[in-house]
Amino acid sequence: MLPVIITGGPGAGKTTLIQALSSQGYTTFQESSRALIEQQSQVENGILPWNNMVGFAELCLGVMSEQKQAASKHSLVFLDRAIPDICGYLQGAGITPEPRYIDASKGYFSDVFVCAPHPAIYVQDEIRPYPFEEALAIHQRLVDTYLRLGYRCIDVPFSTVDERVDFILSHLE
Repeated sequence: MLPVIITGGPGAGKTTLIQALSSQGYTTFQESSRALIEQQSQVENGILPWNNMVGFAELCLGVMSEQKQAASKHSLVFLDRAIPDICGYLQGAGITPEPRYIDASKGYFSDVFVCAPHPAIYVQDEIRPYPFEEALAIHQRLVDTYLRLGYRCIDVPFSTVDERVDFILSHLE
């Protein structure tokens, strides 16, 4: 099976959902962009999305391409964000994604599981420096991007983590 993407705006519980799938024995890949932000924040003149979106997108493309390649070695893999997310973030910054980003956005499972930001769990911090309203706008851009790329977006209802896991797994059966 092609890699399964879990996406959505910040503060939607994607990381918790991925961790729950991992604890049930499924192969998962954590969100690379947050880890890259943490890493680049520690480097003098680090490449951060709010200072250099094009450079940051390039870093993300490298890591997410490696994840996609590694995922192909497993029968069922869940990804916390994927290459199409890069396209959505670039578009949000007013940058048209290069064709190589569009090409690299292919090759995932056709149904994408989308988690919407929720005010009960949203936390604004130095890695996520924008208010909740911006998280909602990012979420909508991501959904629009996935739809434009030909994916079917499946809204994951906000509920308990176990119920969200069951929702995804039952959809895949």
